[in-house]
Amino acid sequence: MVWEAAHLPLYSLWVKAKPAALAYTVLHCVLGDVLIAASALAIAIATIGRGAWTSAAGSYRAVACLAVAFGLGYTVFSEWLNVTVRQGWAYSPWMPLVPPFGTGLSPLLQWVVVPLLAFWFAGRRPAG
Repeated sequence: MVWEAAHLPLYSLWVKAKPAALAYTVLHCVLGDVLIAASALAIAIATIGRGAWTSAAGSYRAVACLAVAFGLGYTVFSEWLNVTVRQGWAYSPWMPLVPPFGTGLSPLLQWVVVPLLAFWFAGRRPAG
């Protein structure tokens, strides 16, 4: 939720929308992010998770990497579809763009940084 709110200035609605609309946008996007993350994790587990995949360091890392890759793939597709094809939202001039599709850097970083932090925290084991 913090990331979604923090990168709002990188989208054009930042200058056009009222505070209530911005709050709705953040909530809507967070709920979408949860669905994307849950789907990416479920597909990664179904693809390569074996038995107690959370207790095997190699399997845990492989599932984490694949889930991040699925999240990134969906993000590239969704940003392209909604910015270029549907024109449902637009980037502000402040959004750095990543070739080849002109995907915003912030959503890409979000789908690397946030999931990897979540996997890191989830994978920590108490000492002893």
